[in-house]
Amino acid sequence: MLFSDSMKKTNDFRNVYKNGKSYADKYLVVYVWKNNSSSNKLGISCSKKIGNSVVRHRFARLVREVYRLHEDVFNSGLDIVVVARACARDASYHNIEDSLLSLAGKARIKKNGGEK
Repeated sequence: MLFSDSMKKTNDFRNVYKNGKSYADKYLVVYVWKNNSSSNKLGISCSKKIGNSVVRHRFARLVREVYRLHEDVFNSGLDIVVVARACARDASYHNIEDSLLSLAGKARIKKNGGEK
């Protein structure tokens, strides 16, 4: 089983934004950067444009849960930052799940490479 940490430091986020590659769709933007460790770090970013704290925390919980349930699908040794887009405000769990997994396929960070 893999163990992932959450990304908390501003410098970690900045490093991923600056050096990583980004992949986007209607709901999410995903930034990926290799961290040269055996575990992944997941960061979630959600601005006030999305909504109040209740809406932002709901989004963060959805992303964390999708990642937790599909953690074994992702390659290890990555820093992953997930950024909410405006449409994510009204997104269901399944929308976020489909979005994150398809972007992981585009970013080629899923095991066995391919898309969904």
